[in-house]
Amino acid sequence: MPDRPNPARVVADADVLAADLLVGEAARDALDHVRRHSWLELVASDELLTATESLVAALADADLARAHRDRLERERVRVEHPPEDHPALASAYRGNAAHLLSFDERLGSAKAGMTLQPRVSVSVRSPDAFVTVFDAESLYEAVEGRAYPGPDRDPRE
Repeated sequence: MPDRPNPARVVADADVLAADLLVGEAARDALDHVRRHSWLELVASDELLTATESLVAALADADLARAHRDRLERERVRVEHPPEDHPALASAYRGNAAHLLSFDERLGSAKAGMTLQPRVSVSVRSPDAFVTVFDAESLYEAVEGRAYPGPDRDPRE
């Protein structure tokens, strides 16, 4: 695995993936950044999708949860990790992702950062914080090495 995480890879915790579907707002805004750009990748393990499906089923219904999981399976870069690992953190580590979106304040705490940094270099942010700092143009230029052409996908498809 490379020493530096891939800045074009994003992991969204189950709470963010469920909120994207059920609430919208910052979770949807954050994930729309990923969906608008073919060069950005959403990384997720099967365990993360299972956690998301369970959360959506508990908050809405099983049919919606299954349809959402099916969509996520088509959109994601699949990674594997030991089943006992935290699904979002392990997806970020195994998927070499630079960004982890979560509403879990414990993951974004200074204590968590000190624990995580020796093992995995990932920026843990809430979706609204990610939306605030996300700059597609400068990220594209850093990742692709050329001028940003703008979004190339419809996030609603």
